[in-house]
Amino acid sequence: MARFVPGLELSRAFYEEVIAPIVGDTRHAAALLGTGSEILGLDTQRSTDHGWGPRLQLFVEPDDVPAVSRAVEEALPERFQGWPTRFGWDAVPESHHVVVTVVDDWLQERLGFDPRRGISAQNWLATPQQVLLEITRGAVFRDDVGELTAARESLSWYPSEIWLWLLACQWRRIDQEEPFIGRTAEVGDELGSRVLASRIVRDVIRLCFLQERRYAPYSKWLGSGFRDLEAHAELGGVLLDLLAARDYGSREALHIAVVEALAARHNALGVTARVDEMSGRFYDRPYRVLGSDRFVDACLEQVSDPWLRSLPLTGGIDQFVDSTDVLSNTEVFPTAGALFQAWGRAEKTAGRE
Repeated sequence: MARFVPGLELSRAFYEEVIAPIVGDTRHAAALLGTGSEILGLDTQRSTDHGWGPRLQLFVEPDDVPAVSRAVEEALPERFQGWPTRFGWDAVPESHHVVVTVVDDWLQERLGFDPRRGISAQNWLATPQQVLLEITRGAVFRDDVGELTAARESLSWYPSEIWLWLLACQWRRIDQEEPFIGRTAEVGDELGSRVLASRIVRDVIRLCFLQERRYAPYSKWLGSGFRDLEAHAELGGVLLDLLAARDYGSREALHIAVVEALAARHNALGVTARVDEMSGRFYDRPYRVLGSDRFVDACLEQVSDPWLRSLPLTGGIDQFVDSTDVLSNTEVFPTAGALFQAWGRAEKTAGRE
């Protein structure tokens, strides 16, 4: 059995020892980007049973695609470091996975737009963070022209005002549901109270990613990615305890500990006016909450773009859509961008009436 090495390491060696000599002097870029646990450095021996092996993307000029594709097909060995170079899985037929393509075409296929030509606000909001990770993580082994590197750098993080708006929207999600943990418990709905607590845990984790200016991976790797954040040392154990809490009193105390820590972490960013970090009662009801709406307002005060300010506080596509069939389908992204554009126009029109 072949010895397991992380996929990024395997693909780098595969490029250097096998593919680079095949490509020769042809100007190109080589990388391992896109889908797969190895892109995030999270692959294990288990990953090797499904769509895993020596693979990479080769980016060449359009006129060079046929010749390079033919050279790879003819010269590729059957195995590399004990792993087959041609493999399939599920409905994917057996073939090699050296994708010979053009930077422009690959970006359009993955994103629905070319970031080197500018990124609109609608592009940012309609692109899931997992997709942004698939392009900005992974590894580039060579980039003769620099086009691929330029695209990755342009996507490295949101522009400031979009980031602040997304922060406001994530605080809004917490603000809308934190009182319900107590209300459901009050009527004896222990299951509902736990479900709401788990939803807030997920929203807290995603807010931590935003606070640390890191894209959040999709659900399978959300907890694993959270372990790499600075916030994990402070909040990881508390969030586990919150999920395990078996009575409302414990659940409320842990929830408050979490949101007050989040509030302090927000103030430490220094991107808004300082906001009161203390929790209190939910109006005249006996539930303790942070009252996250003041963090929403503080973030929005730093957003001057009138179009962004006109939008409903839904957040980016993966803050309000939870369907894999949507978030993994590039063809949906332009439609989502048009939705944001329509929302903005509708809000502006309503405000003028």
